[in-house]
Amino acid sequence: MIQFFKRRLHLAHRRTHRAAGKLPVALQGMLWMVLGGMMFSMLNVVSRKMTLELDAFETQFLRYLCGLFVLLPVVLRAGAATFWPRDIKGQFWRGAVHTAGLMLWFIALPHIPMADMTAISFTGPIFIMIGAAWFLGERMHRDRWLAALFGFAGVVVVLLPHLSSDGGVYHLIMLSSAPVFAASFLITKALTRYESPGVIVLWQAITVAIFSLPMAVLHWQNPSAWQWANFLAAGVLGTVAHYCMTRALHVADISATQSMRFLDLLWSSLMGWWVFTEVPSETTWIGASVILLSTVWIARREGQRKAVAVPEP
Repeated sequence: MIQFFKRRLHLAHRRTHRAAGKLPVALQGMLWMVLGGMMFSMLNVVSRKMTLELDAFETQFLRYLCGLFVLLPVVLRAGAATFWPRDIKGQFWRGAVHTAGLMLWFIALPHIPMADMTAISFTGPIFIMIGAAWFLGERMHRDRWLAALFGFAGVVVVLLPHLSSDGGVYHLIMLSSAPVFAASFLITKALTRYESPGVIVLWQAITVAIFSLPMAVLHWQNPSAWQWANFLAAGVLGTVAHYCMTRALHVADISATQSMRFLDLLWSSLMGWWVFTEVPSETTWIGASVILLSTVWIARREGQRKAVAVPEP
């Protein structure tokens, strides 16, 4: 019976992979980014719960340490040589930049509602698209700029009422993490040219855990068994989310995939309401509607562009 289910699962995987391979490259990247966004939203819920119970820097370290534990069986099965990077210096640079963004993000995390946190992170695609054009030489189509700016307008609608409140300083700290994460994602895009997604995800876990350890030790509290279980869940979610994001960057232009991140506001609003009983404001839903329209529009444009570029025989 077990063998039967394993065969059926393997067959379903092959059929799904074959069907996905027929989609335009840009749409493949967008689907990977949407799946990664859903995983990141669930990860953010777990991370926020842990920062309300433990120190933010300890939470950051344990989240990546557990992510490394999750990857160890895969590494041992395939062999360590398979995951040795071609550019170890680039992996450590990426890890250092990503750690800096995480420090800002985790400081603000327990003080900001889920929907606001996600909306602020949407400024990242603006920095990423500009950086991709300047440093990676990607062509910036006009409709990508329009989608990004239209989506950012929706983010402004969400954020503006909160910037004058008492928690405004934490909103600004969270906002300052966006260009740092953008730099990390640009390094990731550059690494995907000669590194596999698995190598990038593994070395992110290694480098971020190393760079986060000193601050975690200074504020250490012994986690309970339930908290350890949450960190292991965060390790699984984070590993899958980063793998999906890396796959998205591997198969498509970074500027084509970033508009899909605007859908994260919908996932985070639902999870914030479900877990933390946070009811998104009217401006949040208005902004989310604007963001959703921009996302659907650019998805259709990218699909049409690839369909024209690679016509059917």
